[in-house]
Amino acid sequence: MSMRKKHFTTTQIIILSFMLAILAGTALLSLPVASVSRQVTPFIDALFTATTSVCVTGLVVVTTASYWSLFGKIVILILIQIGGVGVITITTTIMMLLGKKLSLSSRMLLGEAFNLDTLKGLVQFLKRVFKGALLVEGIGAICYLPVFVPEFGPVRGTWYSVFQAVSAFCNAGIDIIGDSSYMPLVHNVWANVVTMLLIIIGGIGFIVWWDIIRVFRERVTAEKRGFFERLSLHTKIVLTMTGVLIVLGTVLFLLFEYNNPLTIGDFSFGQKLMAAMFESVTTRTAGIATISQKGLTVPSVITAIFLMFTGGSPVGTAGGVKVTTVAVLMLAVLATVRGQEDTVCFNRRIPNKIVRKSIAIIFISFMASLLAVIAMQLLESGETIDMIFEVYSALGTVGLSRDYTPLVGLAGKIVLCICMFLGRIGPITMVIAFTMRDTKPSARLPEGKITVG
Repeated sequence: MSMRKKHFTTTQIIILSFMLAILAGTALLSLPVASVSRQVTPFIDALFTATTSVCVTGLVVVTTASYWSLFGKIVILILIQIGGVGVITITTTIMMLLGKKLSLSSRMLLGEAFNLDTLKGLVQFLKRVFKGALLVEGIGAICYLPVFVPEFGPVRGTWYSVFQAVSAFCNAGIDIIGDSSYMPLVHNVWANVVTMLLIIIGGIGFIVWWDIIRVFRERVTAEKRGFFERLSLHTKIVLTMTGVLIVLGTVLFLLFEYNNPLTIGDFSFGQKLMAAMFESVTTRTAGIATISQKGLTVPSVITAIFLMFTGGSPVGTAGGVKVTTVAVLMLAVLATVRGQEDTVCFNRRIPNKIVRKSIAIIFISFMASLLAVIAMQLLESGETIDMIFEVYSALGTVGLSRDYTPLVGLAGKIVLCICMFLGRIGPITMVIAFTMRDTKPSARLPEGKITVG
């Protein structure tokens, strides 16, 4: 009997890489040196913290600032960095470290996942991702210095600045300021602006970065097209959807919370506007809170769930089903209502293959959230709205909490860990898996008629 050498697919390598990172983080966080009390952290709490860090979610079962020692916080920071940037580069990096050359099929899969026009620039693209991420995080840390150094001193203030810059850029939502997240900074304009910019820059995706830089570097052509017109279709959709969702979320949160004393009711108009905008930005996978999520009105909770489910952009640090996926689905619905055969955006036809993938991703993600909510209802006690909020926060890798996560038991923690893991690797690996199965049959079957609607 011949023995065949087993090869892992790209999808399997991505999943295994995340699992190994989580298990390694769990082992390190279980060590006595990782906690302030110098006691062994329970396995489930260490696993939960490692999962929320690698999956850049932000839900926590223990207060990060007071429970973990400096060693534990450094481990968490490294896990956040791996989860935020490594989700894009982990497969290629591991292969290169093992001395393996990327096969053509792997390059094609990764190239499509990264939305690259050519396979030649794959490795170079990954290097630019590392350099770009470190540059933005470094600038963010410098910008945070005036916020944290005056209050915590030069050493601790610098450490806080670095940690918060990485966490915000990676859309992790984990902070080491205290047990009330960014609530003490709710009126600090500089801290709010820096944090929102880091979240948005990390969330729009690396592809958008390079496309914007490319357009800036291009010389003025004879056509004299404007800046926006020269961007790729992907970038146009990302920037448009990001802008629309930020403005829409800001308006809705401002409207629903305007007179709510538990959130922004006692603020001035300017403070209300800033808090509402921050809430709109952070609900799309960042998870840093400046106002109480428990105090949100029901309409605001529904708005937050929609934004958490949508998330950020592909090939970035954000989670969710991605703004491009939602945009394609909306455009497909609009085309159907108008009786159009093709799905069109910015005078470009979107391939039916992309439309089908978008429908599949949203459907699978919704079904996963539904099953998770049912599991939480069966296994845990508490208010239904809190469970739904927490599940969508986990699946969207957001990390915002209505103060429910620390109260869940062992079963609930396991469910949320699974949600965080699926939320982080799900959309990306689903796209790759669908690509692997994208084979054209030799002959098309005859059509069958069914009635829908």
